[in-house]
Amino acid sequence: MRQIPVDVNAATVMVAQPPQTKMKDKKTGLVATDTETGQTLMTVDVMFVANGEAEVMTVTVVESGITGDLVMGTLVALTGLVARPWENEFNGTKRHGIAFRAAAVTAISAATSNAKG
Repeated sequence: MRQIPVDVNAATVMVAQPPQTKMKDKKTGLVATDTETGQTLMTVDVMFVANGEAEVMTVTVVESGITGDLVMGTLVALTGLVARPWENEFNGTKRHGIAFRAAAVTAISAATSNAKG
């Protein structure tokens, strides 16, 4: 699958919605897991501000990649952010979009205290 690295160096990123468990099947309650590690996947809605424009996007990350208290408004660092184009067909309707995945989502205060500690 094609992955496009996303440069976050010039962006300000903050939590719009706290982390939630990603569901593979909401009807059955099946939790999504990383295919390589088996870890639970989480989603975090973030506001991504760059070049005078703001956009809310959902970022998927493994549970162990979340560091700090990610409450609404917390400034965060996104490590290893990539964009993955996707498309599927459901009941004859084609859908497409871009999914975002990060290796880690870290509260800026946690990143600062880890660097000092």
